[in-house]
Amino acid sequence: MFKQVSMAAAMAACFAAPAAAQQDFSKVEVKAENLAPGVSVLFGAGGNIGVSHGEDGTVLIDDQFAPLTPKIQAAVAALGASPVKFLINTHWHGDHSGGNENFGKAGAVIMAHDNVRVRMATDQKTPFGEVKASPKVALPVITYAEGLKLHLNGEEVRVISVPPAHTDGDSVVHWTKSNVIHMGDLFFHKMSYPFVDRSSGGDVRGVIAAADKVLAMANDQTKIIPGHGAVASKADLQAYRDMLVAIVGKIEAAVKAGKSLEEVKAMKPADGFGVNPSGFITADRFVEMVYGTFKQ
Repeated sequence: MFKQVSMAAAMAACFAAPAAAQQDFSKVEVKAENLAPGVSVLFGAGGNIGVSHGEDGTVLIDDQFAPLTPKIQAAVAALGASPVKFLINTHWHGDHSGGNENFGKAGAVIMAHDNVRVRMATDQKTPFGEVKASPKVALPVITYAEGLKLHLNGEEVRVISVPPAHTDGDSVVHWTKSNVIHMGDLFFHKMSYPFVDRSSGGDVRGVIAAADKVLAMANDQTKIIPGHGAVASKADLQAYRDMLVAIVGKIEAAVKAGKSLEEVKAMKPADGFGVNPSGFITADRFVEMVYGTFKQ
């Protein structure tokens, strides 16, 4: 992967503006990978960014951290794209929406699920501390419950909401002609076990359901942009989904059998799937998240 701020540091910063401000973003390089004519992904620090550009304007999917906005704008311009006209947040976390204020001030129309605006407009308590409400200019001005369609740059772009999964406001973005899908943090590709933000209404069973939904939309040529990690294929997403089903199934059965959290951890149900053991979410931490879902 391209040189980035460490995932653990970037993801921890996603919940607190002061923490993000303390990160050294000066060395971050924002690099582009072209996926189809007029559709690219940008890698930097924080969540992967989707870009759609053409005669009808530029659409950005997520915008990482505020200090990176100039680098993101430069990367967009280097694609031959006009300044960002529309911005879609896949969910509310700051490593995907931290640039909203900057892009909002620059004139971008921000769109997201209803719950993204609700959470960004109010103080939030998270596992990493309290997150203060965002300023008005950073908030989505177009929101939706089920999704919407954009008819831009020669194709239909479908924005599809899913039941509570990573959070209670996740969206998938599907470029139907280009056969590209952006999943946000519904998909962590090999860099970490999934982060299920239960403080934001997340549910691991929803993550599996979201993977099933995207698998039904995809084919062997589909390029899938995960929230974190390299661009993936349908086969990669299938492996991720199967991993989740296996881990969740073991933990649910153990909870029903009356096993304690420490006993379940000792079973090591998340080991052996080829996921980075030092990622933001370790195997034990993921087990804790899933255990809490079935123990509540």
